[in-house]
Amino acid sequence: MHLPIRLTKESREPIYHQIENQIKALISSGQLKTGSPLPSIRALSKDLETSVITIRRAYQDLEYQGFIKTTQGKGTFVAEIEDATKEKVKVDAVYKALEAAIETALRHDYTPIEVEQIFHTIITNYKNKEE
Repeated sequence: MHLPIRLTKESREPIYHQIENQIKALISSGQLKTGSPLPSIRALSKDLETSVITIRRAYQDLEYQGFIKTTQGKGTFVAEIEDATKEKVKVDAVYKALEAAIETALRHDYTPIEVEQIFHTIITNYKNKEE
């Protein structure tokens, strides 16, 4: 099984955290359903060209948080997640992304009002595409 995970080596976010967050997003969005098998640690390590230790850390964190479960001799599978947890993951991801975008704009000397105008322009463009 191939997971659509993209790692950014230039990011300040640790690789294991990037993997963890992207798997959470796949689960929360329904792309990975309850009971779906996940690649073995070694297979995912090879696919992502990262260390086994990094994948193990991501899987351990996901298991601790209840997103996945590992059965000895059978593999690792998506756990059953409550809808409220899925929604929280989605909201948190969007909030972090918007917060990072605002921080980037402020570092480029935009004022909060200018950032808000940019945001409204982008939203308007998306609304126009839907029509």
